[in-house]
Amino acid sequence: MNTTQVKEYLLGLQESIAKELEEVDGNAFKKDQWDRPEGGGGMSRVIEEGNVFERGGVNFSHVHGDGLPASATAARPELAGRSFEAMGVSLVLHPRNPYAPTVHMNVRYFEATKPSADPVWWFGGGMDLTPYYGYAEDAIHFHQTCKDALQPYGGNFYPDFKKWCDKYFYLKHRQEPRGIGGIFFDDLNRPDFDTCFNLTKSVGDSFLTAYRPLVECRIDTPYTDNERDFQAYRRGRYVEFNLVWDRGTLFGLQSGGRTESILMSLPPIVKWRYDWKPEAGSAEEKLYTEFLIGKDWI
Repeated sequence: MNTTQVKEYLLGLQESIAKELEEVDGNAFKKDQWDRPEGGGGMSRVIEEGNVFERGGVNFSHVHGDGLPASATAARPELAGRSFEAMGVSLVLHPRNPYAPTVHMNVRYFEATKPSADPVWWFGGGMDLTPYYGYAEDAIHFHQTCKDALQPYGGNFYPDFKKWCDKYFYLKHRQEPRGIGGIFFDDLNRPDFDTCFNLTKSVGDSFLTAYRPLVECRIDTPYTDNERDFQAYRRGRYVEFNLVWDRGTLFGLQSGGRTESILMSLPPIVKWRYDWKPEAGSAEEKLYTEFLIGKDWI
């Protein structure tokens, strides 16, 4: 295992993604270096009120400590009493145009150790797409790119990781998916370190291929206040998931991570309504009936 190699890859990935997104937006991401008093730190790269992205962030973190938070040991009691090291790149992009989808991507590595015991390690990651107005061709392209990234490692990875994504990014209290999914994986430590690392790199390296054509295709689509209003309403679901269900948010906050960087994922303008329903036959209803259904897109 070579954590230095993993860190170098993650920093390079953050740099390359931020550079291309700056080309899309026309504005630079603000760099914000931070330190964690308990150990480690990171670099947040954030854009707000850009030409394309109302808010976006491409964050790197590398934290370590003598003990794990409850969110980690509750699901993995064998990790109790171990020191840990966690690093990753996590990004969320909220375009202003409601026809351009929100996207999330994350790749990460975790290792827990204690004297006279084998280290426990794994990779995790994935990406998922959250449209406000659905386009079948966008969903197909996104999922096909995810599948292509995983295919060299075995034909079972895409269907398994897609199902995992559909299950994970699901708002149980609303009984609806957060978006049209993608792929999600965690606890990846077989067959060996190099294979798991290469698969994770393939996922990270495919993000721009999956997302950049979609946002560039939609950013000039005309819209009205009605579409912006619906976007703000649906963004509320994004907030609910991140604050209620997302394990990464809980781990970050419970492990003493930087709150500003963790909550960067939240959109800047959000609305909630009481018991609202879309108008029958509308484009807003189509999102629910044709896209938020856990569909197999390819």
